[in-house]
Amino acid sequence: MMKYFLLFFIVMLIRQYDCIAQGYDVGKLSLEESVAIGLENNLTLRRSQLEFANLETGLMEAYGQRIPTFSTGISSGFRWGRSINPVTNLFETRRIGNVNVSASANLPIYAGGQVRNQIQQTKVNVEIGRLTVEETENNISLNIINLFVNIAFAKEQLNIAENQLSTVREQLNRTQRLVTAGSLPRAELLDLEAQLATTELEVINASNSHRIARLNLSQQLLLPFTDEFDILVPEVSVEGVELDGSGVETIYSTAASYLPQIKAAELGIVSAEYGIRVAKGAFLPSLGVNANVFSNYVDQSAFGTADPLLRQFENNLSQAVNMSLNIPIFSQFRNRANLQRARVQMRLSEIQEVEVKNQLRQDIETAYTTAFAAKQSYESNIRRVASLEEAFRMATQRFEVGAINAVDFQVAQNNLFNGQADLITSKYEYVFRVKVLDFYMGNPLTL
Repeated sequence: MMKYFLLFFIVMLIRQYDCIAQGYDVGKLSLEESVAIGLENNLTLRRSQLEFANLETGLMEAYGQRIPTFSTGISSGFRWGRSINPVTNLFETRRIGNVNVSASANLPIYAGGQVRNQIQQTKVNVEIGRLTVEETENNISLNIINLFVNIAFAKEQLNIAENQLSTVREQLNRTQRLVTAGSLPRAELLDLEAQLATTELEVINASNSHRIARLNLSQQLLLPFTDEFDILVPEVSVEGVELDGSGVETIYSTAASYLPQIKAAELGIVSAEYGIRVAKGAFLPSLGVNANVFSNYVDQSAFGTADPLLRQFENNLSQAVNMSLNIPIFSQFRNRANLQRARVQMRLSEIQEVEVKNQLRQDIETAYTTAFAAKQSYESNIRRVASLEEAFRMATQRFEVGAINAVDFQVAQNNLFNGQADLITSKYEYVFRVKVLDFYMGNPLTL
């Protein structure tokens, strides 16, 4: 038994150390901490950042096409049998050892504008990559806030269920005393005992919903889930939360002017335009300069002996400079196919822009319509709960004096519980949707 206890203690100690080593508090997390951890751990964001780094590398490579290439090399070997002596240029039948040294450089002068357009296209692609990273961060933050709100909502639902359970228990104790005193029939006690069991089940369901909400957030943050994992529930109030009355069109215009996904879609068309220019450049002539330096050494001269190494390198040194003009005439339809692909990509980018803007408009329309409905529902539920609270207060008084039975009392209590649950639902829905609309208007994501 002691062995298993020590093993359990070691495991728990290691888990605690891992949490501390990663810089995460095993206690309750605030919204800001949750978003920070989510952004740090999210693998999709890491992938976007690495893809962005690749694009920056591609830009360096594109700039490099403007400067000359340079290479050098050395080779050494032996030949046997009949071969030409590189020094005498005569056929000889003996072993000849040689060392060859060479260097070459190539400078592109004109390539149909392909280099310039490829650089511009890569610049645009780098900016698209940066915007994609920003969009990913926004999506992760929105998702985390939604999961965070779900926990706060589930917590309030649990509090309502626990308060109802407390009320039923108190009423059951009063009824027990009245039944014992003979003031109420035993049937009333049985009805309340059944209600107590039902309410206990509702508490269990609410507790499970709260646990699942915490689990969803911990998994989104890629943190190990424990019973201690929880959030610092903020004071979610509708005070100061107002639905923007400017309408969907104004919100859409504002969002479309700054959101990264819209800018990225627009730049996708610009990138495709440069792609067409690059493809057209392949039909134009290209001009370049090539320079070469070569020398060699052999261990057999005309008289069977070899000159010194450096002297041979100096005597055999040769240089060459060439200018080449390449005029494409027929490339097996390769250039034509590349141009066609570039034009198709242009159409795809135009469709992508329309899709992104349509999706943004639909998201804003949904958020605005939902927020408007939640506001009306919230205001209606406030009046409804006030009436149900008064009805339940009167039902409690009448039940205690025997004016109504336990069934009627349970109906009044259940009505109040459902009304409070609906009020909480509409409250959180209203607050969250308004915050989403605030985000589209360029305001920070906070509760």
